[in-house]
Amino acid sequence: MKSTDLTVTVEEALRIVLDSTLPLSSESIPIMKASNRVLYNDVVADTNVPPLDDSGMDGYAIIAADTTGASRDRPARLQVLGEIQAGASIEGKEVTKGTAIRIMTGAPIPRGADAVIQVEDTEEEPGYVKVFRETERFENYRFAGESIKVGDIILRKGDRLTSAKVGILASLNHDTVTVYRQPTVSIISTGNELADIGEEIRFGQIRNINAYSLYSEVGKYGGIPHYLGIVKDTMAETREMFLKALESDVVISTGGVSMGKYDFVKDIFADLGIDISFEWVKVKPGRPCTFGKKGDKLVFGLPGNPVSSLTSFIQFVRPALLRLMGATRIHKPVVDAILDEDINKPAGKVFLLRGRFTIRDNEFRVVTTGNQKSSVLRSMSEANCLIVVPENTTRMKAGERVAIQLIEHDEV
Repeated sequence: MKSTDLTVTVEEALRIVLDSTLPLSSESIPIMKASNRVLYNDVVADTNVPPLDDSGMDGYAIIAADTTGASRDRPARLQVLGEIQAGASIEGKEVTKGTAIRIMTGAPIPRGADAVIQVEDTEEEPGYVKVFRETERFENYRFAGESIKVGDIILRKGDRLTSAKVGILASLNHDTVTVYRQPTVSIISTGNELADIGEEIRFGQIRNINAYSLYSEVGKYGGIPHYLGIVKDTMAETREMFLKALESDVVISTGGVSMGKYDFVKDIFADLGIDISFEWVKVKPGRPCTFGKKGDKLVFGLPGNPVSSLTSFIQFVRPALLRLMGATRIHKPVVDAILDEDINKPAGKVFLLRGRFTIRDNEFRVVTTGNQKSSVLRSMSEANCLIVVPENTTRMKAGERVAIQLIEHDEV
């Protein structure tokens, strides 16, 4: 049964989706496969990094006071007692007044030394080194625990694992890490008018675009996508496809959610016991957008137009996937920008216009990327932001400030 009662704002829709979404269970994986996954537990350091005081430069371990007054014309001359390579023992090695020990980057600092003078500021001669400038105490000296101290909470539950964070795990001798499970996502395209890649297009048909755009987006945000194919506009086929899709954590369908005679998706929701939370969002593009839940399964009925589908995914499905994976950062950055063109629109709904920002004179500047029809995916492919024009704003002039959502940037 179709209804127009369940109409919400963008903000209300996002709140409903997030309030309906609980993080998934955990799994342990090798850190080599951990990039972009989300931590399930805090990581507490059980060792210092670095474990010993070590050198930040190739040079000479010295006593800084021995270089007082040193210059190019009047260098300090120190006796070289030996050499310490990275990873070598310093047992029996000690710097005393008037001496130095050659040292490599990362090598442990010998007893008695309180600085390292880099090799570029020295010149070695048989048995001695000349130092051409004064050296400050603890210069080029890395202290044990300077990066990480025992007991530090170094990574936190909900952090997405960047390359640097994976490196931190390696520095603490973790070969595995506990992360949230990735959600499985079934993708369905609906409509007799669709032809898939490789199929011959008959008169009146169009190529199926949405499945491939959404498949890419699901993978980008950490989900495991499964494309189930195109379902024809019949109740029986649509129901069968949704039953199969409900084996996944998340279902995304495109098309069939408006008011047409053959728009069956909402009827299928009701038939399968999917509780609908909203059916329409006061936004353009993307007004016909249905969200519901069956048990712990999230079900999104997105619009059929390519830009509407992709924009709805960015606003509602993407945050849900991140929440399922336990991420704490789920919102795209929104910043102020200066419009470089006039914008006109009717009142009554928020417009999300495809835009491209640049930064000039330390200011964000933004223009639209061309044709804003919901069917024109090219202007979406050229966009790096969405220009947010408020519901009751009908005209904005070049030079005014506007909010833009940075869609190609990480969440904050």
